[in-house]
Amino acid sequence: MRNLMVAGNWKMNGDSVMASTLIDDIVVGFKGYDSCELLICPPFPLLSLVANKIKGTSLLLGAQNLSEHKSGAYTGEISASMLEDMGCQYVIVGHSERRAIMRETNEMVAEKFHAAVNNGLIPILCVGETLEQKNQEQTTQIIEEQLKSVMGTNADSMTNAIIAYEPVWAIGTGLTATPEEAQHIHHFIRNTISSISQEIADKIQILYGGSVNGDNAKGLFSMPDIDGGLIGGASLTARDFLSIAKATNK
Repeated sequence: MRNLMVAGNWKMNGDSVMASTLIDDIVVGFKGYDSCELLICPPFPLLSLVANKIKGTSLLLGAQNLSEHKSGAYTGEISASMLEDMGCQYVIVGHSERRAIMRETNEMVAEKFHAAVNNGLIPILCVGETLEQKNQEQTTQIIEEQLKSVMGTNADSMTNAIIAYEPVWAIGTGLTATPEEAQHIHHFIRNTISSISQEIADKIQILYGGSVNGDNAKGLFSMPDIDGGLIGGASLTARDFLSIAKATNK
């Protein structure tokens, strides 16, 4: 039985006042509710503040990105070991915005993924297709390429990892894949991993990301291969974020 997770990606939003208030509200609202794991991924400057605020709670901490390098002359970058030292347990890798805006290639994403694994962090590997790729019926091809660039012919690196399926056309647009559409792709992802390791495929959490809200979360999370969500805008409001978390009660 896979645990369900709801992960909040704050992106480039917030300040210390907002973060403090939001975490307090989430902690109070989530108290006594344990149907899922709750993960917070704030911007780098807020990691320490959030880490201190969630001490003694069940909330988990993650970062939004990392460098593929261990250390050195890489101004503005942050390494896996630095994130671990700040209390992070997870890190998002290959988010569609970084692939599109920062031009991260599959090869770069793979290097970051392995940097996280090698330093004891759990990477959340984001995969997904653009609207153009979807319209050209390239969804499964694109996702298979993104997956295999990371795991190659050996799925061992996926033992302590999470996958997030993000249809790029649904992020921040208000558009959402139907539960059946999302389930189809999640099942494809699990099958792709099972072709290398059935054991890992059965255990790995696969999250859905793409305009998830309190209204559509229940239907999405009821699907057998959807193990929670990677939440963007709705994670910036405690009420909205908690309504999604509570939808994991299958």
